Amino acid sequence: MNARQAQRIVFLWLVVSLCGVSRLLPAQQAQNAAPNPDVTVLDPDGTARISRVVPVPKTISAEAQALLATGKAWCPGPRSPEFQPLIDKARKLYPVNIEENKIVGGVKTKWVTPASGIPADKKNRVLINLHGGGFTVDSGSYVESIPIANLTRTLVVSVDYRLSPENKFPAAVDDVIAVYKELLKTHKASNIGIYGTSAGAALTIQAAVRIRHDGLPQPGVLGLFSGNGDSTTPTDSTAMFSTAGLVGATIPEPGNQRKAYLGDHDPKDPLASPIFADLKGFPPTLCMTGTRDSALVGTVNFNRALRRAGVDTELVVFDALPHAFWYTTGVPESTEALQIQASFFDRKLGK
Repeated sequence: MNARQAQRIVFLWLVVSLCGVSRLLPAQQAQNAAPNPDVTVLDPDGTARISRVVPVPKTISAEAQALLATGKAWCPGPRSPEFQPLIDKARKLYPVNIEENKIVGGVKTKWVTPASGIPADKKNRVLINLHGGGFTVDSGSYVESIPIANLTRTLVVSVDYRLSPENKFPAAVDDVIAVYKELLKTHKASNIGIYGTSAGAALTIQAAVRIRHDGLPQPGVLGLFSGNGDSTTPTDSTAMFSTAGLVGATIPEPGNQRKAYLGDHDPKDPLASPIFADLKGFPPTLCMTGTRDSALVGTVNFNRALRRAGVDTELVVFDALPHAFWYTTGVPESTEALQIQASFFDRKLGK
């Protein structure tokens, strides 16, 4: 090899090396410039711009961890392929009898009773279920009533209230009141409970405020599960979470949060936003939610309002779990949540 050939080889080696470095530099610069995944930037008005890596807690069950990893909602709507399997699973785990299309006070209902029958000492009790579904669909009349009827060994009357946007507020509340007044003919108010999830939770406490407004005796117990008593203001949890938890959240607009349901009705009306009502003397109330629930803040805020009013209220919050997670029966946390709900009703009804 002569000197000229050696110089040519060295030159080519330098060119190849420099080209390699030029390809590496952008990647290295991008890596060096990658944002810290755990950052919070505050705007002058207090708006938080948050970037976080949120690991799943290892303290929750393996089944819950696996479901969270799918990013799917634990309360799929009636047009979801998971909807009917959830009902079938609930009936398998919690055997019941269901009578469809029972008319109570002019309103269509489902009557759900434990397959083993109602014991004599519980025949004087009834629980009214108000299903979830954003006031627009029925997402929960089965999966909310089946486990509770079985666990409490009590008749559950699930109300097929009128839905929005075709039927604006207070149509749904009117339906609940009609059913309640009819059941008062055969049951003491203290032996009647009302509970619901999501929209049904909001409707539960709207009905309780309306019951007082109409001069009717208060029910014996209430259940506010993944619900919100304030129709006026978006919350941190509605901005951070969807029904699936950390997946698919959207930033809510300020103002009326239930426009399709309330229409032009004033969202600050205590009948529409019970958090603004006088809550003194409200029935014992169980409030339940999860830390990845879009209704987390709404549920907690209403519990605080009840406490300020001196009401017998309990708050149960499950770590990492999303909106209405008890719809997915069989998961250990869902089983525990349903048992807590049933135990509260058993302890408070008729007292």
